[in-house]
Amino acid sequence: MKNTPENVKKETLGSSAAQPRRDFLAAVGWGSVGAFLGAMLPNARAVDLTESRKPYEPLTDRKLKVGIVGYGYCRFGADWGFQFHPNVEVVAVSDLIPERCNGLMQACKCGKSYPSLEELVKDPKIEAVFVATDAPSHARHCILAMNHGKHVMCAVPAVWGSLEEADELLETVKRTGLKYMMAETSVYHAANHAMRVLYRAGAFGRIVYSEGEYYHYSPTPIPSYKEWRTGMPPLWYPTHSTAYYVGVTGGQFTSVSCLGFRGSFAAFQPGANRYQNPFTDEIALFETTEGGVSRMLMSKSIHNHVNETGRVFGEKGRMEGLRYFGAMEKLPDISRPPLPPGVPEGGHGGSHGPLMHDFVMSVLLNRQPIVDVYAALAMTVPGIIAHQSALRGGERLKVPQYNRPQDKQ
Repeated sequence: MKNTPENVKKETLGSSAAQPRRDFLAAVGWGSVGAFLGAMLPNARAVDLTESRKPYEPLTDRKLKVGIVGYGYCRFGADWGFQFHPNVEVVAVSDLIPERCNGLMQACKCGKSYPSLEELVKDPKIEAVFVATDAPSHARHCILAMNHGKHVMCAVPAVWGSLEEADELLETVKRTGLKYMMAETSVYHAANHAMRVLYRAGAFGRIVYSEGEYYHYSPTPIPSYKEWRTGMPPLWYPTHSTAYYVGVTGGQFTSVSCLGFRGSFAAFQPGANRYQNPFTDEIALFETTEGGVSRMLMSKSIHNHVNETGRVFGEKGRMEGLRYFGAMEKLPDISRPPLPPGVPEGGHGGSHGPLMHDFVMSVLLNRQPIVDVYAALAMTVPGIIAHQSALRGGERLKVPQYNRPQDKQ
């Protein structure tokens, strides 16, 4: 809303001091007041950040031999660009439904397929597997692939409502020493990446408050294997939101209080879903390891609204989108890493290509992927606890911690 005298008059009705303030503002003029307030707010300038991608420089000529599993409703198996990467050979693909398996073969320009992931992981030629299967099977499929010696990139979320599977997934990564990456798209949104770069440079200081929001209006459930999406607890699918704290800072959530909204969609009525979940929307308030607060939500019932976004507010600066307000004057380059020629940025805000490339390079160059198992669980598990809190009317609950060995006290 534009700040005009008329608007201020409406906002101050009912205040005994309203008339003297209006007289003062009329006397000095609104422009003078704006200048006066600006002088009282040091470093309140806004900086609009832009990317300037550098040319791609190859780091290796080795090819990673990849298997891809899953070509469901979202066609995710082929949507990340493995088949276009100069350092990848797609060896084989799989989907349980033969027609979809054939479609995945064509999309990935691959001549070999298997009837299931269980068969594909036995192929000794395959070094790494992209798991794009149904969410309830993610942890089981990733564990099976790693137990067969394969590195894994997995669609979100890392686990589906199970703390036991979270522990087993972490144990498997530690035991095998293989690379595991959860392909959370928010971390390579331009804004999220920029926030992460600026946070590491000290442009925010400690994060006092942050927000992550995933809106996906769904009056009818998105088609899914064995209807796993029907009536699902919203914050069992939290990572598009939680990445706006965990993916920016590398921190974790330590406790949560969450409330749910009981929408009118049929899939969320009593007895209508396998989860006994009544909530179309869940809004959680988390405590963070920095001592701050994060509000994270997943919403299905806000009319026609589909968006993934977030904001951070720190002691030294704040940011929304690609606009920075803060004390730091010399800001670092916030451009996302360049991609090899022919690799598309892809969907979800141009994040698919960068995530796939990050995973490929993590294996070929033996470095940690951007969303390793610790970050994956720090983004996923808090949503499971948040749903428990919502079922208990907002009771504050502790969140399990997944500390890297160097982070332990």
